[in-house]
Amino acid sequence: MTTPPLSATRRWLLLLTVAGGLLLVTLDNSVLYTALPTLTAALGASPSQALWIINAYPLVMAGLLLGAGTLGDRIGHRRMFLAGQVLFAIASLTAAYSATAAQLIAARAFLAVGAAAMMPATLALIGLSFPDPRERNFAIAVWGSVALIGAALGPIIGGLLLQHFWWGAVFLINVPVVLLTLPATLWLAPHGVRDTTRPWDLPSSLLALVTLSGLVLSIKSLIATPVSAVTGGVAFAVAVAGGWAFVRRQGRLSYPLLDFSIFRNPTFLAGTLSAIVTLFALAGLQLLTTQRFQLVAGFTPLHAGLLVSVAALGALPSALLGGGFLHRVGFRPLISGGLACAAAGVALVAVGFQHGLPWVIAGMALAGVGTGAAISVASTAIIGNVPAHRVGMASSVEEVAYEFGGLFAVALLGSLAAALYGMSLPADPTIPEAARQGLVQALHLAQAEGAGSWLNTARDAYDASYHWGLWVIVGVLVAGAAVTGRLLRCDAGHPVAGMNPVH
Repeated sequence: MTTPPLSATRRWLLLLTVAGGLLLVTLDNSVLYTALPTLTAALGASPSQALWIINAYPLVMAGLLLGAGTLGDRIGHRRMFLAGQVLFAIASLTAAYSATAAQLIAARAFLAVGAAAMMPATLALIGLSFPDPRERNFAIAVWGSVALIGAALGPIIGGLLLQHFWWGAVFLINVPVVLLTLPATLWLAPHGVRDTTRPWDLPSSLLALVTLSGLVLSIKSLIATPVSAVTGGVAFAVAVAGGWAFVRRQGRLSYPLLDFSIFRNPTFLAGTLSAIVTLFALAGLQLLTTQRFQLVAGFTPLHAGLLVSVAALGALPSALLGGGFLHRVGFRPLISGGLACAAAGVALVAVGFQHGLPWVIAGMALAGVGTGAAISVASTAIIGNVPAHRVGMASSVEEVAYEFGGLFAVALLGSLAAALYGMSLPADPTIPEAARQGLVQALHLAQAEGAGSWLNTARDAYDASYHWGLWVIVGVLVAGAAVTGRLLRCDAGHPVAGMNPVH
């Protein structure tokens, strides 16, 4: 039994609808970058809590995405998308009115449950609704472009709302979007073919969540200042044990959440790595840059958001063109070449940020062009190289890759920036101990008690941490370009042998 094809009008209206859901999810990944200093002050959050406020969302989402995709194969991606929207709206209201940092962290985790239900469904519904390969390539490119738009608009919307409203408004904006997309989904989305014979394995989802949580906690603990070796070691052991148990369980299940055989396809693997690396670069670049230009250069949240949006906006043309020209040029120039171009852009920011804003803008734009080219076809490489009955699983893998890239960027670069800031401060007794905890604390102390030359020293230390954080991003992009280039070395503008080639 197959699902009757949708008319052309319904297909494109459905694309707009799922794009609206995707926009919600991606906005909430980036909207807090500009709002973080305000949130930290308003809720009295510690530096560690501030990072958890950001990380709770992608962490829980990444842990649940594999299970959500497989559950969508079982009960229908339409139902998953509808349920996700309802949960997302409720969680947004809860987050907006949180009274403490702990409450906001919990609300962000709840928000991720709704996002995890929606995300695989958005891509799966596109894959099921666009049978023509050329149309599907373009639709997926639009889908990827919407993700970039969300990444671009998040910091801008966060900064704009903070100029006129209290911080909870950055979550309340989700509610009217849900009120528009929910009825549209009921009207447009196909029911699809459900495989009710396949069980849904909750323990596997929980093991994935435990593994990622342990990994993130170990990174934060081992890079923190001071280093918490015991906590980091225990967390890493938990991550290894959880990962081992997850892999072992998948091998024993008749219907695993993740069939590791799909990674044998080099194009699929290259697309997955590209998704991880591009989101690592974009999330890391946005996080580090918004914080640096607000705390050191005195930018408002809106101005900082506009600055980092250059990278995401620069990615739009190459993202749309990449999907349109994939059948002519193949994956390798777009994925590997795009990552190399992005590395050059971030390097330009690292070299020139202290010499003037034009250097930063040019580097951001170049990084955007590169990541846009890579991200435009990463989804096609993933979805187009699995059989039809694995489309939900492949969608989940793709979303886990994106979320893991952003999650790893915040965990690693956020912790590393804080550690490098402390290490870059000289052993000067005139610098208060509170100022060594972070530049936010240093600025608050300076405002309350006045400051001498030590405040400029603190700003210089933060600039040093920003500089080295950017070079870490460059290194990851270069490694990604090299590895994907090798995986795609047989691709020369023609379909690479795969399970379900789309072009």
